[in-house]
Amino acid sequence: MQPFLFKKCIALLCSVALLALTGCSQKFKDVNDTLSLAFFGDPDVELQSDEITNLPYASIYARVDDGPQAFMVLALAESKPSLSSNQSSQQNNTPEKLQLKWLSSDGGMLVTEHGRLVKTLNLPVGNLVNIASQQVDPLQAGLHLPNSPKTWQRIIDWQPGYHFGYTLTSTFDQQGTEIIMVNQQPVEAMHFKEAVYVEELDMSYNNQFWIEPTTGKVLKSQQKLAPGLPYIDITLLKPFS
Repeated sequence: MQPFLFKKCIALLCSVALLALTGCSQKFKDVNDTLSLAFFGDPDVELQSDEITNLPYASIYARVDDGPQAFMVLALAESKPSLSSNQSSQQNNTPEKLQLKWLSSDGGMLVTEHGRLVKTLNLPVGNLVNIASQQVDPLQAGLHLPNSPKTWQRIIDWQPGYHFGYTLTSTFDQQGTEIIMVNQQPVEAMHFKEAVYVEELDMSYNNQFWIEPTTGKVLKSQQKLAPGLPYIDITLLKPFS
């Protein structure tokens, strides 16, 4: 990345963050501290490790199918009530859902919860509109834990077209331990394959997740948005904290 462009982006990010903080309550101060613009750069954007580390924003790389790699920063983080029983979640010590919204300069958005893509906006290829489930996503429960669930069912909606209320059933299988590159550093990760079956269409596909062995955080993933829509590859560079 050229130094001039990098400095310009930092200045723009900081300006937006300061404007967004104006008038915000103390309750949401930590969340709004991460407000920023993101940008899709030239094909296969790749920042230096120290540039990513020095930016005061959580960040990811994202790629749609075989398209260019994009660098995105966190626009908003907010708690989201779980649709599953609160009592059940507390008994199982299930982490609270935290919805992270990654925004591009052209208005495109990726929304993730515990590494799972749950919604997209303004993508030219089509969009995942909604995910709903009465069960806890194994990614939220912690795939690294031996007693975490390895099956999951949810309902999804997507566009283009009027695709609403499709039932997806997932089974997770560990593929072993691998070394992956995260922010130009080798990291050991547990590799899981998620076999997804779409009941109404009688079709299947696979998602892939690479999990940090101690925390269960998703470091890297390849997730299909919906039947007929492309895969999106995501690599976590700097986590939200």
